[in-house]
Amino acid sequence: MKLLGASLMCADLLHLGQQIKELETANIDFYHIDIMDGQFVDNFALSIDFIKLIKPMTTRPIDVHLMVENPERYIQSLAEAGADIISIHAEAVTHLHAVLTKIRSYGIKAGVALNPSTRVETLGHVVDLIDVLLIMTVNPGFAGQKFIERMHEKVIFSAKWLKEQGSQAIIEVDGNIGHHTLGLCHAEGASMFVLGTSALFHQRGSLIENLQETRQIISAR
Repeated sequence: MKLLGASLMCADLLHLGQQIKELETANIDFYHIDIMDGQFVDNFALSIDFIKLIKPMTTRPIDVHLMVENPERYIQSLAEAGADIISIHAEAVTHLHAVLTKIRSYGIKAGVALNPSTRVETLGHVVDLIDVLLIMTVNPGFAGQKFIERMHEKVIFSAKWLKEQGSQAIIEVDGNIGHHTLGLCHAEGASMFVLGTSALFHQRGSLIENLQETRQIISAR
C-alpha cells in the first residue's frame, strides 16, 4: 500500500479552493492536517474550523495530526468536524490508553505520533488500539526541516516490532518526505506518506505534475 497525502499546512491558503481542486484531479489519497497549540510545539498551525472548511470539498480521508497538550479535549470536536484519522503524540498524553479508546469510540482510526527520540517499544500496552503509527522524521512543529537519517532505522525497527506484536497498524512518515527519502521509507515498511514542501508544494511544477512525479518515484520501488 502506498498512500500519498497532502500536508495542507504547506498549501497556499489564499488559493486553497483551487489547490484542493488540483489535488482532487491528481487523485491525492488523503489530506493531512496539522493542528498546533503553541505549547507542545513552538508554532501554531491549522484548526478544527479548517477541517469544517475543506470537508465539503472532498471525499478523501482527513488525517489529523494533533501537536497539542491535552489532546483529549479536542476529540469530540474533531469527530464532529469530520476527521477520519486522529493521531496524538504519545509524549503529550498522560493516559494514552484512555485517549485512544475515546478516539475509536467515535468510529475514527486512532493514531499515535512519536517524536524522533521516542522509542516505539513504549507503546507495547496500547498496540492493540493503534491503527496508524506516525513516525516523525523531523522534530515536530515546522516545515522545511532536514530528514533525520537515524529515522530510517526507526522505520525498519517499527515495521518489525509491529509485526511481532501481531499489529496491523499502518506506518505513516512525516517530515521532509521527498524524492530522496520517500522510496527508502516505503522499502523500510512505511505505507502512508505526508507530502509537504519537499515533494508537493514547491514551484518546480504544478500540484498535479508534482504528485504524478512522486507517484512515479514510489511506484518504481
